[in-house]
Amino acid sequence: MEFLRKIEEKWQKAWENAKVFATDPDPDKKKFFVTFPYPYINGPLHVGHAFTASRVDAYARLKRTQGYNVLFPWAWHWTGQPLIGASQRVAKGDESFIRVLKEVDGVPEEELKKFVDPIYMATYYTNESRIAAKRAGFSVDWRREFNTIMPTFQKFIEWQYERLRARGYVTRGTHPVVWCPKCQSPTGDHDRQEGEGVTPEEYTLIKFKLDEETYLPAATFRPETIYGVTNMWIHPDATYVEAKVDDEKWIISEKAAEKLKEQARNVEVRRKLKGRELVGKNFENPVTKAELPILPGWFVDAAQATGVVYSVPAHAPYDWLALKDLQEKPETLREFGIKPENVKNIKPISMIKVEDFGEYPAIEIVEQLGVKDQCDPKAAEATKIIYKKEFHSGVLKENCMDYAGKMVREVKEALIEDFRKHGVADSMYDLPQPVICRCLTPCIVKVLQNQWFLKYSDPEWKEKAKEALSRMTIYPETATQWFLTVIDWLREWACARRTGLGTPLPWGPGWIIETLSDSTIYMAFYTINKHIRQHDIKPETLTKEVFDYVFYGKESLEKVAAKSGINAETLDEMRKEFLYWYPVDLRVSAKELVPNHLTFFIFHHVALFPSEHWPKAIGVNGMLIIEGKQMHKSKGNFVPAKRAIEECGADATRCALLLGAEGMDDPDWRSENIRDIRNKLESFYNFTKNIIESAKSEENRHLEKWLMSTLQHRISEVTENLEEMKTRTALEIAFFEIWNDFRWYIRRKGEKKAKILKEALKTWVKLLAPFAPHICEEVWSLLGEKEFISLSSWPEPDKKLADLKVKEGENFIKRVIDDTQSIIRATKITPSKIYYYVATPWKWKLFLRMLEKAATGKLETDTLIGELLKEPELRKNAKEVVKIIPKIAEENMKMSEAEKKRQLSTGALNEYEILENAKAFLKEELKAEVDVFKENDSERHDPKQRARLAKPYRPAIFIE
Repeated sequence: MEFLRKIEEKWQKAWENAKVFATDPDPDKKKFFVTFPYPYINGPLHVGHAFTASRVDAYARLKRTQGYNVLFPWAWHWTGQPLIGASQRVAKGDESFIRVLKEVDGVPEEELKKFVDPIYMATYYTNESRIAAKRAGFSVDWRREFNTIMPTFQKFIEWQYERLRARGYVTRGTHPVVWCPKCQSPTGDHDRQEGEGVTPEEYTLIKFKLDEETYLPAATFRPETIYGVTNMWIHPDATYVEAKVDDEKWIISEKAAEKLKEQARNVEVRRKLKGRELVGKNFENPVTKAELPILPGWFVDAAQATGVVYSVPAHAPYDWLALKDLQEKPETLREFGIKPENVKNIKPISMIKVEDFGEYPAIEIVEQLGVKDQCDPKAAEATKIIYKKEFHSGVLKENCMDYAGKMVREVKEALIEDFRKHGVADSMYDLPQPVICRCLTPCIVKVLQNQWFLKYSDPEWKEKAKEALSRMTIYPETATQWFLTVIDWLREWACARRTGLGTPLPWGPGWIIETLSDSTIYMAFYTINKHIRQHDIKPETLTKEVFDYVFYGKESLEKVAAKSGINAETLDEMRKEFLYWYPVDLRVSAKELVPNHLTFFIFHHVALFPSEHWPKAIGVNGMLIIEGKQMHKSKGNFVPAKRAIEECGADATRCALLLGAEGMDDPDWRSENIRDIRNKLESFYNFTKNIIESAKSEENRHLEKWLMSTLQHRISEVTENLEEMKTRTALEIAFFEIWNDFRWYIRRKGEKKAKILKEALKTWVKLLAPFAPHICEEVWSLLGEKEFISLSSWPEPDKKLADLKVKEGENFIKRVIDDTQSIIRATKITPSKIYYYVATPWKWKLFLRMLEKAATGKLETDTLIGELLKEPELRKNAKEVVKIIPKIAEENMKMSEAEKKRQLSTGALNEYEILENAKAFLKEELKAEVDVFKENDSERHDPKQRARLAKPYRPAIFIE
């Protein structure tokens, strides 16, 4: 391990001294601009960050060696509440939190005392994380580094929001937001301790009448089910209130009254009561006018919505289960003065016709899934099935009055509007899951009035975002639909908050631009920050006109320079630098950012830049878990990247992460796996050193041709997979598959290794370098190369070296050995001699014809036999043809498409010659004498008549 660490330190120092990754515009080179979302810095860089950054870096390294001028910059996100909240917890002496900082983050005692200052805390974690990023070997241009509360960056954000406001994308209005009562601010995703991605949901409130002047508003997402109501559920032991809400008298839960006060409603609580005061009474359905009972429901969550729930047992599995349960407990009903027979007589009311179900879908699905009771997890599954089915294909029945015969999904909005007009319905907002602010306060929904919002609901803005998306490449492609869905459902987003760090809203005193709203186009700032730092440009000189010139080319250079005081040459360089690097060619992030940051990234670019500067591609990856569990610092399930690198090395950390997953699958960090990868890298180093020292033969025969041919295929595989961001597959091939190829060569060749093996090794380390750059630099230098492998040329497949027949010949030998060993294991024979019988030429003709047919469609055996027997050579062997076709067809079905294509391209192999030439190797491998015959050889030794069983790629085998 120690020697790996020394290698990593050696090459990191060499890269830094040579400024290998400090990238400037080069008009003679194609550019490639890759970015990774700047990490939030209320803690150290962790292995989740390292996973995404390793994917970005592997791609950046690929592009650099393909001849591109690559820019990979880095910055730090200090904006928002998390740092403030963490610092406050330290100041309050929160022992459990401080213990986590010590034990998990590794913060020394003397540093912890200074964490009462959030700026110091951010600085500490930034410094620690920068060390981690450098030790990971990320090919970053650190000259462009910044944090989001630097005054120069804040000037850029001010410009961004002034321009968004001028174009109508920032507006003032009244909208619901997730709100922290303590911070008195909207709480964006990144300002939350818990509940990221949760947004306010609007409930329809059906106003059931308790008496002439009192309503029981029941919350629902399915107001059309009002026609199937049989009863109401109230929690007997929960606290409810009688309150005047605007101009009406409502009975709702105490929590609901508190929530409504924050939703622009006038709420005056007149008295409190327990739910049991309502149980046993009757209420009136405002639409059907039916008088129905209020029943006890201990399952009702009084903290959710109004705490009043209406029951539709024909179409809601939980309602049916609760009703059935209560019907079987007469003593409980008597406790509330309810006659058990009255409840026993409650019958479900069918009001939605849905395909695949009868009158009572809820009852049927409960029976189908074998749901036992309300606590059975299958009850949730049953509910999901019915609700989805009824929404998409349900038709309202005759008892649904004006809406009879209409599809549920088509009538829902009109029905809600009608109910509102007739005073039957109202609405309220609530959160579907708990949300906790970073200050540890539970959040609520607040309807903000006269607040500043990003107008993501704007139809024209949405269309532009979709247009940009349609031009982009998304990795994996399956994430595209997710982006489209998010673009469709995004609505007004509160872009400012009262507390935390960040850029003040230029026109709103006391408001700060929130965390997810100042992180959308900062990639443009990377292009110019090098100049801002180099020339020590002061924030006050970065006027709106400066940014308009740099990003839009507005006004004359001389005029902007004179007005701002910035040197004209510097301004010109900033403009040229932006134009050279933009647009962003690839941005990569975890899938949790699709519903917010990554989609905002698209929205803001189309709002502020012309189409030629819209992003080119986005990569989306999974969320790292640790030892099979979600990463959670407070539970100790957290691995700082710096610690991982110190314990296991940079290359091992990178490779273990990249081998964890690709696409949107979640990688699982397991300490056992990383130790295994570290050991494999040590073995790789020793393996390559041995090749360098021992490969001296001048031979360039069959096996050398095979190795170089195989490498051409590996070059294509690694390149294609890495280009498509399939980093795991690319690394598996670059590390393990090629290693297996080298091992096979050495196994076949013995000790006499050819010099050409060193040339093959150069190709191998180039293919592995994007993933494990340090060890590859070391091996590259041992091979006598003077330049950095990081700046060498990416290998391209040489068609002249690709020989399918040679490649398939070795695959054939591997298969023969596997088949023979399987027979030996199965028969438990200790072989003295092994006989192989290779297929006759007419079988090869048949095999290849069948491959051709399989490539164009399904193999129809009967039709095929008729066609093939028209050929004279096959007609001579008609009986055997008829017997062998089904066997070949069966094997054909088991083959992959790639294998079929490869074998068809290769054509017939000279199996006899291949096995004859490999006899010495087979003898050594199988510890037995070997003889080879052709199937139609009259002199063959074949006591068991095995030769007739020979098929292409499957010689018949007889063991003595």
